[in-house]
Amino acid sequence: MEIILYLSVALIAIAFLVLVIYLAKTLNSLQETLSSVSTTLTGLEKQLDGVTKETTELLHKTNALAEDIQEKSQNLNSVVSAVKNVGTTVNKFNGTLKTLTESFDIQVEENKEKISQIVQWGNVFLELKDKWVAKKHQKSANHVEEIKRVRSH
Repeated sequence: MEIILYLSVALIAIAFLVLVIYLAKTLNSLQETLSSVSTTLTGLEKQLDGVTKETTELLHKTNALAEDIQEKSQNLNSVVSAVKNVGTTVNKFNGTLKTLTESFDIQVEENKEKISQIVQWGNVFLELKDKWVAKKHQKSANHVEEIKRVRSH
C-alpha cells in the first residue's frame, strides 16, 4: 500500500509537472502576444499623433478658408448693394426723363401754332435773305460789266 501511495504521489508530481510545463508555454505565448500588441499600439500611437497633427493643420486651413469666404461674401454684399443703388438711380433718371419728355410734348402741343408761325416767318426771312444776296450778286455782276465796258472804250 505504501507503493500505491508513492505511485500516487509520483503521478501527482508528474501531472503537476506537465501542468506547469503547459502553463509555462501558455504564459510564454501570452507574453509574446502582449509584446506584439504593445509594439502595434506604439505604432498606432505614432500614426495617431501624425493624424492628429494633420487634422489640426486641416482645421486651421479650414478656419482660414471660412474667414476668407466670409470676407469675400461681405465684399460681394457691398458690390450687390452698389449695383442696387445704381439700378435705383437709373430708374429715377428714367422717371425724370419720362416726366421731362411728357412735359415737353405737352408744351409742344400747346405751342404748336406758335411754332408753326415761327417756322413760316423763318422761311420768309430765308427767302428775303436769298433774294437780297441774289440782288447783291446781280449788282456786283452789273458793276463788273460796266467796268469792263469802260475799260474797253
